[in-house]
This record gives sequence, structure tokens and C-alpha cells, in this order.
Amino acid sequence: MISRETRISELFVVLADTLIDDFDVVDFLHGLAEACIELLDVDAAGLMLANQHGGLRLVASAPDMMRGLELFELQSDEGPCLDTFSTGEPVVNVDLQEAEERWPTFTKAALAADMRSTHAVPLRLRGQLIGAMNLFSSGDQMLTEEDLSLGQALADVATIGLLQQRAIQEQAILAHQLQTALDTRILVEQAKGVLAERTGLTPNETFGHLRKHARSTDPTRSRARG
Repeated sequence: MISRETRISELFVVLADTLIDDFDVVDFLHGLAEACIELLDVDAAGLMLANQHGGLRLVASAPDMMRGLELFELQSDEGPCLDTFSTGEPVVNVDLQEAEERWPTFTKAALAADMRSTHAVPLRLRGQLIGAMNLFSSGDQMLTEEDLSLGQALADVATIGLLQQRAIQEQAILAHQLQTALDTRILVEQAKGVLAERTGLTPNETFGHLRKHARSTDPTRSRARG
């Protein structure tokens, strides 16, 4: 049987390897949720990432039946993940039977799903907060300091991997945009040379003709005038 320490080491290697060509963020985070259930002795876990509007969206949940509770947390705009995302601080060892005043709507739904305690840790790197991770238990067991440190470490490594993958994607987009601009510029210069040779105009004059022709044949400009 594989020891807990060996399993933790294996998991950190997997979480750190986000440079593969077929990297899938949903699979990556779903694996993290399942690992938290295994290593932290909780019954459910969910990962939420910040969207472009500054809110959260559910990306992964394990087991699948907990997806409804995670979505309800977002819809009701209250719960551990939202608190962690707004403050950047962990929410730890909350007894849901005593949390009705804190999260009146969410608590009822969580208790109805047979959850009794909850926790949340931020997905963050230095000052950059990109999401939060929810943990639920059906019993009243509490996370130890060691458990919390491990949970936060898993979230931190996942955050580094996600930010690294995001940077790679942004670099690829930028490289494509630059190459497209360069290719377009080369075509324009070639067209200027051909036109200058055939008409006897200067390169600057041919560019003016090319630009005028492009504008006159641009369908979007034609629709705007119409």
C-alpha cells in the first residue's frame, strides 16, 4: 500500500507538470479535488476560478453529486468559497449546524446534502487571487493545522500551474498576432513594389493608393455608410 507521504509527492509532481500539450484545466482541477478528498479525509471538494467579471465560476467538483451544492453557493451568493475569495484568507472548520446566521440560505442546502462541516482555501500567488477551493465533510471532524497546510500547499501549486499555463497561452496568442502583422506588412511592401514598378509612382504614393482601395472595398465600411 502506498504511504500518504509517497502519494503526496506523486501528486505534487502531477500538479507541477502543466507544460504538456494536451493540458486540460478541468481535468487538472478535478484531479486536485479528488486528491483533496483522498489526502485530507474530506467527503467532497470543489474548485472555483475567477471569471472575467470578477466573480467566480465552478470548474470542478468531486463527487459529481456535489456540483449542485457548489452551484447553489454561487447562486445564493454566500458560502465558504465566496468568503475566501473576497478576503483572500482561508475559512476553516466551520460547523454548518452553527453557521445559519453566517450563511442562512447556503447552510440549509449544505445540511440537506448531509454535509456537517466545511472549509475553503484561496487559490493565490502573492497578491494574485484566481479562485478558491471548497472542502466538505459529512462528519464533524475538523482539519488539523497539518491538514490545512497541506490543503493550502496543494492549492498554491495548482495556482502556479494555472498561471503558468495562462502565461504560455497568452504568449502563443501574442506570437500569432505579431506573425500575422509581420506577414501582412510583407504583403503590403510587395504590393507597393509591384505597383510602383508598373505605375512609376513612389512607394509612399502607391501606399496611399492601396489604402484608398482597401477602404473603398471594405464591406464593413460599406454597411456603416448604408
